[in-house]
Amino acid sequence: MHADRASRPPINWYGAVVLAVTPLLAMILIPLYAWANDFTTAAWVSFVVLSILNGMSITGGYHRLWAHRAYEAHWSVKVFFMLFGTMALQNSILVWASGHRTHHRHIDDDDKDPYSAGRGFWFSHIGWMLRQYESGKDDFRNAPDLLNDPIVMFQHRYYVPLAVVMNLGVPALIGYLAGDMAGVLLLGGLLRLVWSHHTTFFINSLAHMWGTRPYTDENSARDNPVLALFTYGEGYHNYHHIFQYDYRNGIRWYQFDPTKWLIFSLSVLGLARNLKRCPEFAIEKARLTMQFKQAEAKLARKTAGHAQLEAWKQRLAQESEHFAQVMQEWSALKEAWYAEKKQQLLQKWEEASFRTRFQEIEYRLKMQRKRLRLLTAQVPA
Repeated sequence: MHADRASRPPINWYGAVVLAVTPLLAMILIPLYAWANDFTTAAWVSFVVLSILNGMSITGGYHRLWAHRAYEAHWSVKVFFMLFGTMALQNSILVWASGHRTHHRHIDDDDKDPYSAGRGFWFSHIGWMLRQYESGKDDFRNAPDLLNDPIVMFQHRYYVPLAVVMNLGVPALIGYLAGDMAGVLLLGGLLRLVWSHHTTFFINSLAHMWGTRPYTDENSARDNPVLALFTYGEGYHNYHHIFQYDYRNGIRWYQFDPTKWLIFSLSVLGLARNLKRCPEFAIEKARLTMQFKQAEAKLARKTAGHAQLEAWKQRLAQESEHFAQVMQEWSALKEAWYAEKKQQLLQKWEEASFRTRFQEIEYRLKMQRKRLRLLTAQVPA
């Protein structure tokens, strides 16, 4: 027993105190206050608005802007995300983004991933911040761009005073102006902080355990539209882990991703540029690859005596051959396109011709994906 305790990493007292005390205070103080007082509309509005500002500053700022460089933003947008990201109390941009890059590079490696889901829900959700684990040590060698970002480094140097001002000063000012200091501090300050913490932490934990894997099964990340509702679009995590530099997580118009809509809106206003998108062909290729795996696995579970088994296998083999042929055509077309570009012989009509042929191949992949889905559905579970 004593040997086990001695081998445990030291406690991270800052993280342990904040993550233990804030929810405890919320569970005690808010019901006690509500017993004797009514929370004002201003207090509830402060909770909602500040929660959104915190969440979007983490998803749009810390995550997609700084950790993945999925787009570029005007300095005013960066300052805004820096301030309200500080209010979320999830460490500095430098520490957060560098650790997140390590997570992507070593996903599911229990020894190197800072919040590996392979170590269980508790560890990936909150446990990794309670002790000074070797996998969570700061290593900024993967963040030279952030070390040269003056806004990032300003926040890193003055993180504690900025955190105090944003978490106490701003709610107190709102409460003073609204005439409800205590109510705003409890809802817009304390409850907002606990809510912001755990909705963000769900991406490290639940989004690696609950949902589907339509794009890759080579890591634990899942797509989950329910989680997307609470995390400003971050719930489409399987897509994100295979196409991490895309500024979108929910790539379809109907997928709830307000962070994507915010970034696009900023670009329309001239406050963001160079929005990165994964090519549709690569997305279709990933989805088809997974569908082939699922179809093959489903057929493998069928007994050899099933009357339709051989027919299904033949159709799957035909679809696989068609897929390989399309991949070859795409590779050849891409090589030809690069060759023409290199020789600077492309004219506008030639570019249009290549674009049409690429779109034709993408369409063929979409049609094959639909055929494969129908084929898989025909196989009894």
